[in-house]
Formats: sequence, C-alpha cells, structure tokens
Amino acid sequence: MVETTRLGTTGLKISRLALGCMSYGDASVEGAHVWALGDDAAQPFFQQAVELGITFWDTANTYQAGTSEELVGRAIKRYSRRENIVLATKVWGRMHDGPGGQGLSRKAILEQVDASLRRLDTDYIDLYQIHRFDPEVPVEETMEALHDIVRAGKVRYIGASSMYAWQFAKLQHAADLGGWTRFASMQNQYNLLRRQDERELMAMCADMGVGLVPYSPNGKGRLARPWGEQSQRSSTDKVVKAFDSPYDEPVVNAVQHVAEQRGTGMAQVALAWVLRHPGVSAPILGATQPHHLPDAVAALDIELSHDEVRRLEESYVQQGPSWF
Repeated sequence: MVETTRLGTTGLKISRLALGCMSYGDASVEGAHVWALGDDAAQPFFQQAVELGITFWDTANTYQAGTSEELVGRAIKRYSRRENIVLATKVWGRMHDGPGGQGLSRKAILEQVDASLRRLDTDYIDLYQIHRFDPEVPVEETMEALHDIVRAGKVRYIGASSMYAWQFAKLQHAADLGGWTRFASMQNQYNLLRRQDERELMAMCADMGVGLVPYSPNGKGRLARPWGEQSQRSSTDKVVKAFDSPYDEPVVNAVQHVAEQRGTGMAQVALAWVLRHPGVSAPILGATQPHHLPDAVAALDIELSHDEVRRLEESYVQQGPSWF
C-alpha cells in the first residue's frame, strides 16, 4: 500500500501519489480531449488506485466539460467511501459564457463550487484549487470568496496551480492582510524537462510550508518512452507536441540510459527524480494503461544515486515558463 504524507505543513494526510483524472470523462463533448477514457474504460483505474492505496484524486471542473467530475463522484461510491478519499478539483476555466462561467470573481467561485459539488455528488471538497491566476479580478475578491466557501463548509483546504511566483505571493499576502484562508498547496508542472519553477515558485512554497502536488512528472509521457516514440495522446494533443523540442532529446536519452542501467522503466526513473524534491508532497499521475499505477508505486522504492541524478540533470536547458 502507498504510504501517506502530509500536504505541506497542514494536518491533512494524503497518499504519497495522486491519481490525476484529466484522462477521464466523455470525449465527445465540446472541448474534451479525444483520448479521454469514458466511464466503463476509466472505472478499473479507480478500483486499482483504491487497491494500491492511492486515495488522493485530482480533477477539475473543465475536464471534459464537467464529465470527469461526474465520473469521479461515481467511482468514489463504487470503490471506496467518501471519507477515505481526499478529493481535489479546480476552478477558473470556462464552463459557460455567463458572468459566473469562468474566472475567479466572487460570482464565479460561488457558482462553480456549487456546480462541482453537484457533479461530484458530495457535500464538500477536500482541496479546492484555482487553476490559474486571474489578472482581471482583484486578489482580495478571490481570496475572500475562497475563504467564505471554506467557512461555509463546502471546502476544507484551498490550493493554487501554475502561475508566476509573484502572483502566488500576491494572493497569499492578500489572504494574510484580510485574515482569510491561505493556500495549502501548489499544483505546478514539474519534471526533468520543465524545471523553471525551482528557483522562485517552488523555493517560495518551501519557505511558506505550501505542499507541492506537481502534475506531469513524466513530461506528458515524453519521459516514459524513448525519443521519437508516440502514443495516441502525443500524436493528437497540441500541448504534448509542445514538448517536441531539440533541447529535450538529450534529457529523454539520459532517462533511458539510467533506466536501462537499472533494468527498470523510464517512467519510474523520471518519477523517482520528482519524488526526491523535499517540497513535493504527492506527484499527480495520469493512468490510461493497467501498468501505469503499479509502475508508479514501484518508483517509491527507487533511490537515485548522486551520479544518476547528475546524468539526468546535466543536459537540461530552461525554455521559459511551461504551464501546460
């Protein structure tokens, strides 16, 4: 069974690995990922997660236009109990054209948290995250609205996702000035191909006691297979195609070399590297194949040597912010 850890310096216990649910939902709805798994195909991964002890599940209101949240809600009832799952979702992205359909205004947050609760078929959300920074809304408005839904019992903890360090600092400072709830977590992209956040955002989170729950530890799958090999997602997803940079090839090759030397999978090596970071509470994993979650659990036992870490990191070239 996967061990548990605390989310940053909070008292919330979470599994050391998180199940990311962006891969699940109705692929036929507008704006959905064509590679998303529908209900029947997705349910085995939730069952497998429970069996392995991966009880921290992360989704978002925009994933497959809300159908991911619906699917997650059904899975909790089928394979677990609500009190045994740490349930996370997000707000910010466009759900409709009305004034409460997107962004981080008070109207949007109050409307969208209720919509997520209905789709998830639950009374509360354990971790409610702002998906991005909203430059059109005063930070005081956003933080007070988030505090109010915590006080109302709809949300237990709040978190943020990919943004500049100064934006996160501005939000946290507003919370301090207003006496409102502070962010407990940061969900940023972090892997051997995208390390831009190390110097500022991640360092600031460590100083604040904010837990990191990074997504894409395998670089959208690019770190899980030799350079040039494709998957259904990588051949159709424009976001994944953005990883096809000549700067990335030597890093992928280094992961392959270390994995071959160890006799293990590339994805395990890449994940083990992310797990080394002292600020990381729980990396978020996408699972679309039966071996994905067991392989991730095996990575928990991998301790990379200093020489292996040097080889994995030495070819990295910073390419600017990468939030998708």
